Amino acid sequence: MKDTRPVFQQVLGPGWDQLGDVIRRHYAMAPFSTAHVCVRGAMDEVHHAPWARLLMPFGRLFGALVPYTGTGVPIEVHYRCRPGNALLYWDRIFSFEGRAPFHFRSHMAHSAAGGGEVIEYVRFGIGMRLAVSAEEGALVFRDLGYIWRLGRLRVPLPLGLLLGTAYVEERPDPHDADRFTMKMVLRHRWFGDVFRYSGRFRLGPQ
Repeated sequence: MKDTRPVFQQVLGPGWDQLGDVIRRHYAMAPFSTAHVCVRGAMDEVHHAPWARLLMPFGRLFGALVPYTGTGVPIEVHYRCRPGNALLYWDRIFSFEGRAPFHFRSHMAHSAAGGGEVIEYVRFGIGMRLAVSAEEGALVFRDLGYIWRLGRLRVPLPLGLLLGTAYVEERPDPHDADRFTMKMVLRHRWFGDVFRYSGRFRLGPQ
């Protein structure tokens, strides 16, 4: 039987009810459907270390890194489900001044390992394993390592040695029931922040 509960409700179990209302609402999409939610806002900062420019050609190839930096960058994020599967699809559209809109696309699957783990995939089957938790109303993701999907195989990749470890959170704004903040940091134990961004979003009528 198909499980049509929202993906993060499946992942978090009782922890789903501990999320802030605005976080639950923008992830309350049923798998195996045409559900679509859009949030809009601005990135206070999009940053990468100067040396990380060397990684950008690979980031573009795999669709895994935003290649530009800036502040006050308008953004909208589209979340979608599809009738044929249980995946959650993301399309993050960054509007850097003087550039064509940049799309950062990925999709997320509940890990076959079960429990509170998902895998976020970009192009060519490259994925990041993420532990998911509900913490003080926020949805929090912690990096568990990288994999390469080859058919039924999941091959571990030592990309963390180069890129570092990711941390992501989405946190309700305590002053506005329709807004939340988001931040992501990719931090290397020796080289510091390789990549980070943070911003504020509003969930409007759908």
